[in-house]
Amino acid sequence: MNGNSALTVLARGAEALGLSLSPPQMEAFAIYLDELLRESPAADLTAIDDPHEVQRRHFLESLALGVELERLGLLSPAEAVRAIDVGTGAGLPGLPLRIVWPSLRLTLLDSERRKTDFLRRLLSRLNLGDVEVVWGRAEEVARDPRHRQGYDLALARAVAPLPVLAELALPFLRVGGHLVSPKGERVRQEVEEARRALAECGGQVVYLAPLPLPYEGTAPMLLVVRKVAPTPERYPRRPGIPAKRPLR
Repeated sequence: MNGNSALTVLARGAEALGLSLSPPQMEAFAIYLDELLRESPAADLTAIDDPHEVQRRHFLESLALGVELERLGLLSPAEAVRAIDVGTGAGLPGLPLRIVWPSLRLTLLDSERRKTDFLRRLLSRLNLGDVEVVWGRAEEVARDPRHRQGYDLALARAVAPLPVLAELALPFLRVGGHLVSPKGERVRQEVEEARRALAECGGQVVYLAPLPLPYEGTAPMLLVVRKVAPTPERYPRRPGIPAKRPLR
């Protein structure tokens, strides 16, 4: 599947979201789609192998997230917003956001080398040399002064339940920054279970609503957590501990 003509699902969905994708942006998504499908079997990037479903579930859901973040005042086409995509995998949702909102200053973080290697090759093809790729565990990278409390947004898609995610992601944010995560039907239960984790790591839920999608289907719930206080230095705990012993 080559060329912009193959991206009709993306083009129509973007238009429904109120986005007019330029020819260079469409070309970037065409390259992204080709590379994702080609390298996925070796790098375990996605379980979706249908090109139309990749456009819907990966690209359009990411763009719907961006539209909603812009509506909420957390993303702007003009202002530089520093964002880290925690557990980014194939670059989702961060990279589609960067293609459409070029002012986004993006870092892609993943603990699997084959995925970060894929992202570096993809970024080279897309000529996006200003996007940083970091290979490492969130528990360790969040202690690096270059990354700790340095971001306006922390993006996380299908990374961990909220009691774990709060400890992994909130240390990356400056006070006043936001953790943004599309969540499934258990999200309200996750919020209840994460009361201690949010309180100890400086987070407060400020938004929870279905993500408006440009096609029929079950919409994820968009969860937004505001960083209201600094995260204590003891968090995150050493690698593996947040998942094994969540703060509850």
